[in-house]
Amino acid sequence: MDGSRGVAENLTPGTAVRRESHASGQPGSAVRREWQRFTAGERLARFAVYFFVVAAFVLSLGTVEVIPEFLWDAPAQVQDLLVRMWPPDYAHYPASVHAALVETLHMATLGTVIAVLLAVPLGLLAASNVMPSRTVNTVAKLALVTSRSVNSLVWALLFIAVFGPGALAGTLAIAFRSIGFVGKLLGEALEEAHRGPVEALKASGAPWPSLLVFGYWPQVKPAFWALVLLRWDINVRESAVLGLVGAGGIGVALNTAMNLFQWDRVAVVLLAIFAVVIVAEVVVTWVRGRIL
Repeated sequence: MDGSRGVAENLTPGTAVRRESHASGQPGSAVRREWQRFTAGERLARFAVYFFVVAAFVLSLGTVEVIPEFLWDAPAQVQDLLVRMWPPDYAHYPASVHAALVETLHMATLGTVIAVLLAVPLGLLAASNVMPSRTVNTVAKLALVTSRSVNSLVWALLFIAVFGPGALAGTLAIAFRSIGFVGKLLGEALEEAHRGPVEALKASGAPWPSLLVFGYWPQVKPAFWALVLLRWDINVRESAVLGLVGAGGIGVALNTAMNLFQWDRVAVVLLAIFAVVIVAEVVVTWVRGRIL
């Protein structure tokens, strides 16, 4: 047909043959072209990525300084440790493990509540559609980033230096670590809220608190409760190890048993941590199914 550019035919996995027709109507000669998945630039970029990944792995492996003798002896050491842990000393649980386990749950729960109370205002200030001030948004986001950038163990060490060792330092460490998590996700959920209900409330003359309660809250409610439950679940796990630095909880019992080489009691503590983590996961899943 006059003016047509041709049709691809006789395709093979690696080649394609195309017949071109010139404007004069005379059929042109077949042009054989090799099909390639990536261009030269894309192949070069993929090679660069693979090269840097392998180079980073090799450099990291050299920095770790793996001692071959310890590596080959690790299976025997693990077997010996398991032998020392068995059978667990279950009689040790009522004496010291149970109270520390309950304290761990209290630390995680209270720390989560404090974090939510402090994170909600910061999340509102960080959302640009709720607080249309770039300066306020920047300051709020900086506070959230500061909370997330410091590990919970570091927060625990700081609060131990201020308040001394104990559950108070661990609770505050969990709270200040969780503020950035809850506030950041809450702010993002607010920014993703639909403007329709909010604009309708504004048009009817609703005040700012009404915009939050009736415009934003119904839209962010599922995400808010989901992230609060998720953070509590994470805090249960984190509070179990804060005792290793003296911040209270079951980590204190674990650290004491390890320092005294009482491996049968270490097994009891580890089993208690494992059980409470599983129970927390089941509770969070059940509550999410009922609320959301």
